[in-house]
Amino acid sequence: MRAGFIETQEKYLRRIILLITISGKHIEITESIKKHAEDKASKLPKYYNSINQIEVIIDGSQGSGMSVEIIARAEHSKVFVGTETGEDVYRCIDMAVHKLERQLRRAKSKKRDKKHISSPEFPELT
Repeated sequence: MRAGFIETQEKYLRRIILLITISGKHIEITESIKKHAEDKASKLPKYYNSINQIEVIIDGSQGSGMSVEIIARAEHSKVFVGTETGEDVYRCIDMAVHKLERQLRRAKSKKRDKKHISSPEFPELT
């Protein structure tokens, strides 16, 4: 199990401390796998800036294949999960991150749209 703290600086000078945990079940996690997972996971806060913890779980008990599950935890108890199963661990990480990016974009747009409710149209007075 490996945990790393990554400090990012956001647009409005707000600092976020991001905890990234990488663990493996029935597989030895190499340095290149750790680096690849950290690089991909550290880019997730740009899609949803209130993420504070990311957990990457790589499971090698799928026979000849691998299973990757990425869990992103955000403020206010929001949890986003992306999973992928395949033979190449790097491709599984990429696809799981891609699924999470889609979820995070959707959640951010819902949050943004909820804040900016359009006002009803007023008829012109003549």
